Amino acid sequence: MARRPGTIGSGEGPASYPYERMRKIREQNIVPSLRMYYKKPLLLHQGHMQWLFDYEGRRYLDLFAGIVTVSVGHCHPKVTMATQKQLARLWHTTNIYMHPSIHEYAEKLTSLFPDPLKVVYLTNSGSEANDLAMFMARLHTRNFDIISLRQCYRTFFMVHGEAVVVEILQCKLFENAAVLKVGVCHAKDQYIEQFKDTLNTSVPKTVAGFIAEPIQGVNGAVQYPRNFLKEAYGLIRERGGICIADEVQTGFGRTGSHFWGFQTHDVVPDMVTLAKGIGNGFPMAAVVTTKEIADSLAQNLHFNTFGGSPLACVVGAAVLDAIEEDGLQKNSEDVGTYMLLELAKIRDEFEIVGDVRGKGLMIGVEMVTDKDSRCPLPAEEVGQIWEDCKDMGVLIGRGGLYNQTLRIKPPMCITKNDVDFAVEVFRTALQRHMERAAAK
Repeated sequence: MARRPGTIGSGEGPASYPYERMRKIREQNIVPSLRMYYKKPLLLHQGHMQWLFDYEGRRYLDLFAGIVTVSVGHCHPKVTMATQKQLARLWHTTNIYMHPSIHEYAEKLTSLFPDPLKVVYLTNSGSEANDLAMFMARLHTRNFDIISLRQCYRTFFMVHGEAVVVEILQCKLFENAAVLKVGVCHAKDQYIEQFKDTLNTSVPKTVAGFIAEPIQGVNGAVQYPRNFLKEAYGLIRERGGICIADEVQTGFGRTGSHFWGFQTHDVVPDMVTLAKGIGNGFPMAAVVTTKEIADSLAQNLHFNTFGGSPLACVVGAAVLDAIEEDGLQKNSEDVGTYMLLELAKIRDEFEIVGDVRGKGLMIGVEMVTDKDSRCPLPAEEVGQIWEDCKDMGVLIGRGGLYNQTLRIKPPMCITKNDVDFAVEVFRTALQRHMERAAAK
């Protein structure tokens, strides 16, 4: 059970300000572009593993993990203890001095990558890591254009004036199933043709790079056809470009079968960007690349004040230890598969659940008006279902082009019992939706 509310600084509860005072401060003193979830936003004060607690002591199962960031669990004991110990020793030095933790962490992190990905540049956020990766690609290739995919996480946050981003992959599957051949992925062929057309008509003969997530996150856990990424990498390399895997959401065992998402596509990128789960909520990120590409950056002055601090590196190392010691990659595979199967039952039960997809603990549930038309369920109706889930104690994200996909990406310590609770809450929310629709 959650403890009763306390006061700020007591270590036992939330802030002393009333909820409405917090809302007023938010309106007056915090930039409005930082939007909040829910009609009545949550005021949280405590977390433990897969659970969050609000200012009144209500408990919520966190299926969104701080936007796919809390990898091993809120306030994981091992990570917390390592952080507290380092806080009492040394916080910050900058990279002009050596300290043990950056070297120990760099060795530990790069040991998890295949050759030749053995050099790391530590930063503070995924946006910074992706910016740096594109900058390095341009320096190394002496080209400018970067290819991205429509609705990918990078394009979603891209300031289009800063880079050339070509959006592709927006064709329909064949509608006549009779023309399909067993063992042939027609979707992949269509997407590759679009990719070739983009390269032939929209960019110069040489490009700087191609950045893509192994599974699209913000777009609602969208997966590519088999071998698409492998063929796309080949086409980019033919044009002198660098292939960048954005593992900000898919990395660190979340997909279950592999530690890195790119491994599920049987490819080895030239650069990998990491963030979110790398620090379990601590602000840190990284670019992992080859020595050859890293040497290109050394020809220019590029400095980072906070990246690779003693504190960040100790946190990162503790997260890697927790993933291994708690068996969280295997748990992602086992519990994620169980959740996909349970959600598939709900898909079969309700006409408005159009698709359940994903891998490991990276899952999307697409809401539609009906399975025949597959038109997106109006955002307002999705929002009512989403609000009902929150009111019953389950926090879920949203994504997709029309904000119609429920995003499920919990801390990787979640259990099958938690899944049973979440699925029952979701079923109840859908039943309430159907009752509202029938009453209209």
